Formats: sequence, structure tokens, C-alpha cells
Amino acid sequence: MIDATELAPARIERMRSLLVAALAPTRLDIVDESGHHIGHAGARDGRGHFRVRIVAAAFVGLPLIKRHQRVYAALGELMQSDIHALALETRAPDENFPT
Repeated sequence: MIDATELAPARIERMRSLLVAALAPTRLDIVDESGHHIGHAGARDGRGHFRVRIVAAAFVGLPLIKRHQRVYAALGELMQSDIHALALETRAPDENFPT
């Protein structure tokens, strides 16, 4: 079994690079949650579990599903090769995150 937590720093930097290039966020937080899923069937192949909190003008006027689709498109092949689970919080600049 591959340990996804060992691969996380490089994956996070790649994710960050792709999201910045595609969406020019004003805020971007990426958290590796793979350690919480050790032994989980979906984690056995080494793909990781991540939480992304992103604020971008690219989301203005878009419904939630379209925002998520923009993130998935930006991450491209990583969604198949490196990411098993992705929790998303997407906001436009004038929207606040819940506390």
C-alpha cells in the first residue's frame, strides 16, 4: 500500500499551481486529510484526500456545481491520478466562509 501522506507536499504544490493558473484565487487553502483515511479502501492505491477552500472572482454568478466543475477542470488529470477525495468550499470574493 502506498502512503499518500508522504506524497502530499508535492501534490499540494501541483494542485496550488494548477488552481492559481486557472482561477487566480485571492485565497487558496489546501489541506491534506489523507492521514484520516489510512486503511480506507479508496486510499490503498495512494491517491490522497484533500480539502480545498478557494475564493476567486471566476466564481461570481456561478452556481455551486459550476464552481466545482471549474475546480475539477483546473486540476485535470490529478483528479484521476492523485486525488481520491476532494472536499470543496468555493466562494466569490464578496461571499464569506461560514465561521
